[in-house]
Amino acid sequence: MLKGKHILLGVTGGIAAYKSAELIRLFIKTGCSVKVIMTRHATEFITPLTLQTLSGNPVFMDMFSLIRDHDIAHIALAEEADVLVIAPATANIIGKMAAGLADDLLTTVALATKAPVLICPAMNTNMYENAIVRENMRKLASRGCHIMAAGEGELACKTEGSGRLPDLQDILDEVQSLLTEKDLAGKRILVTAGPTREPFDPVRFITNYSSGKMGYALAIVARRRGAAVTLISGPTVLPVPSGVDFIPVSSALEMREAVMQHLKTADMVIKSAAVADFRPSTRADDKIKKKSGPLTLTLERNPDILAEIGKKKEGRILIGFAMESEDLVENAKAKLMKKNLDLIVANDVKQSGAGFQTDTNIVKILDRAGGIEELPLMDKMEVAGRILDRAKQLFK
Repeated sequence: MLKGKHILLGVTGGIAAYKSAELIRLFIKTGCSVKVIMTRHATEFITPLTLQTLSGNPVFMDMFSLIRDHDIAHIALAEEADVLVIAPATANIIGKMAAGLADDLLTTVALATKAPVLICPAMNTNMYENAIVRENMRKLASRGCHIMAAGEGELACKTEGSGRLPDLQDILDEVQSLLTEKDLAGKRILVTAGPTREPFDPVRFITNYSSGKMGYALAIVARRRGAAVTLISGPTVLPVPSGVDFIPVSSALEMREAVMQHLKTADMVIKSAAVADFRPSTRADDKIKKKSGPLTLTLERNPDILAEIGKKKEGRILIGFAMESEDLVENAKAKLMKKNLDLIVANDVKQSGAGFQTDTNIVKILDRAGGIEELPLMDKMEVAGRILDRAKQLFK
């Protein structure tokens, strides 16, 4: 989503300046170009040569330097940037920006640019919680700057609390969100993701191979496109996406309860979770000990959450998933109609790159009119975008 974009990264004089090197690497991997402005104090923590090497562009510090024959740096950089990211943003730079000062290249560019400005604070806990710093951040937010909350944990000064540079992946996600068209603004989207666990004693359960990656990708992309997202997830190892209402569950019964509780407020429901069809009919109070001979478990049906929603759609858009090992299109069509879906996303578990635990997918999107859109192997984030493109058309 950042391919071809121009990111201007401002690095200021805090110990977290060393993390800007890895942040540049993350940006570059998305296909964008990165140019760096450093304050003089930033060079005390990391060298311009390091950031120049990683970005592949000169590092700028002099306000009156020429980029090209007649282009003054602070004007040219301000005009070509798609977004200005200041990471780390010290209390000093935040204060100067709030006061409208322009006494170095970075503050001058910040005043001159019309691009979105993302401020990523990093400082001592007491500084971060100081009333003046808080007031300066509120002032900048009221003027249109985007302020990320500082992270929490152990700081370089050996104190614990707020003030760490936000997680680099969260910064990347926020930049992607800022540069994504908000074509789903005002929509409320409920997404389910991950597997469920159906226990039969205190230490064992029945589950499946779902990683939750497809559902999390849908939640992330929907949020970037302006939707208010509720993500109901079974157990996964994935980080909770920023900016979503996250509801963790474990079993199919817990997922059904959470879905039904939040259904009324949803404009769209995307059921990508791999919910177990069956659960043990009884659960032992103690661990079942190993004995000679086979162990027999009696299973009973779990509620069909998707079918239940289909019976009470009430104008909502309902999207389901079908993972099959044979007769993919036929089985997906039958599920689409039987469960009263608007779209169904089908994939073949036997195809390389399309099954569980992968970062990619190969899907077919089927609609009620009989249309089939076949997508090639692509990253699940891209697949999520294509699914939401189809869903947006249904809103119209």
